[in-house]
Amino acid sequence: MNGMSDPAGLHRDVLDQHLQIGDALWRFESAGVPAVDPPGDLIVCGMGGSAIGGDLAAAVLGGRALRPVRTVRDYVLPPGLGPENLVLAASYSGNTEETLACFEAAGEVGTPRVALTTGGKLAEAARAAGVPVIGVPSGMQPRAAVVYMVVGALGCAAASGAAPSLHEEIEAGAELLRRLAEAALEDESHPKRLARDLHGRIPVFYGAGATAAVAYRWKAQVNENDKRPAFAAVLPEADHNEICAWERPGDLAAVFLEEPGQDPRVRRRIEVTAELIEAAGAPVHRVEATGETPFERVMSLVLLGDLTSVYLASLDGIDPTPVDAIEQLKAKLSLS
Repeated sequence: MNGMSDPAGLHRDVLDQHLQIGDALWRFESAGVPAVDPPGDLIVCGMGGSAIGGDLAAAVLGGRALRPVRTVRDYVLPPGLGPENLVLAASYSGNTEETLACFEAAGEVGTPRVALTTGGKLAEAARAAGVPVIGVPSGMQPRAAVVYMVVGALGCAAASGAAPSLHEEIEAGAELLRRLAEAALEDESHPKRLARDLHGRIPVFYGAGATAAVAYRWKAQVNENDKRPAFAAVLPEADHNEICAWERPGDLAAVFLEEPGQDPRVRRRIEVTAELIEAAGAPVHRVEATGETPFERVMSLVLLGDLTSVYLASLDGIDPTPVDAIEQLKAKLSLS
């Protein structure tokens, strides 16, 4: 993996996630996002690597959320929004058409808004409307800016009254991510071993509770970085349907994402589900989150999954950065 094809340095951006934390906190504070009064729900509007910040923020909050934190991946907002809610329009490029549509719709119904972006049409529209803009540094792939998206969403959750401020918890998480990134460079590091074990397989990532959003992140990272199919599912729901498919696993491999705070009933389901899949002849991997706080545990799994996907690309001799299929699709849509 030392000779990976990565001219744009996506691997380095992933390893540097710990450096994003302090900068992301500073950028949120600098944006001057006002508190919503009375408190209300937070609606995170975005697509792809920009939307995942809302999902991961909700996972970090868990039962500490005071109001719902929801992610919208669409052109339209959920019904019933008003001035007591807050809409965070998250688009790394600032030109995502679905996010721009939601930003405009929120303004029409009088819902307070915040933009999280590097610039583009979103920043232009936000500044014209006097809407706070949380700046994100340009030059990365949108999926590599995950820390900025998570921290921005958590900050807006506090501003909306949907959650307490987690500033200190977030700031303290940088040291763990630094240590994990340093350890990942070793030849027998966890992400490199996992990549070797998954090489040539189609992975299915299972999450539960706080790890459900992380499982989707792992799936999307393998899709974009290694350009191969991957899937994500959530327990306990998958035990009521998908478990049957493992009777004929083919080239599939199962990866269960776990964390210490999981419901004991779910933990038992993971054990039994893993046993059944393994008995059918498919490889099974169980991955435990690292860290003392919910932020550390969620983001440690995010880092591990991001690195695993980059190392999978290296094993396949693929440059992880380009997303040609996405660009082709956007080009075709612009002509229609």
